Amino acid sequence: MCIELLGGKLLAPFFGSSVYVWGSIITVFMLALSIGYLSGGKLSLYRPSLQKYGFIFILSAISLMPMIFFSEDIMDWVFERIEDPRYGSLLASTLLFLVPTAVMGMIAPYSVRILTESKDSSGQTAGFLYFVSTLGSAIGTIVTSFYLVLWFKIDQILWLVLCLMLVAGSAALLINYVRSDSTVNGVQ
Repeated sequence: MCIELLGGKLLAPFFGSSVYVWGSIITVFMLALSIGYLSGGKLSLYRPSLQKYGFIFILSAISLMPMIFFSEDIMDWVFERIEDPRYGSLLASTLLFLVPTAVMGMIAPYSVRILTESKDSSGQTAGFLYFVSTLGSAIGTIVTSFYLVLWFKIDQILWLVLCLMLVAGSAALLINYVRSDSTVNGVQ
């Protein structure tokens, strides 16, 4: 939700903040999340591991870099070609947000797979993760819209999100390493 809200602020100088612009942003985010959910679910079928899980977080961090470094150039390029806020904002949203949001969308289904201990507990695990995800989205929305955008520049907030993703990915890799090292050394 943080990235989605920032999307509105990124596009506003070029395309305004009309219902068309927000419709474009929401459409791209929903499409990207559906692609990410499907991809993450498929990826979780093939030897799920904390190592792959960590790499998803790291990939999501890396995928934010074009938004940080090139968002203005991308929007300039789109605006020079498509001034209509409906189609210009749709193309700009697609170029800026589709890939990072799809990669972030992979995290939820992969989380379910990593945390599910048995078929009997899969519904409870999924329900808990939906709870955490929705609560996190609500908190992220309030924190971003009430505080972060007042205190920091958009790029600084994006760097914060990138760093949080790197920390989460690194933590998963570290836990995976410690577990595999313990198993190799005979410690259970």
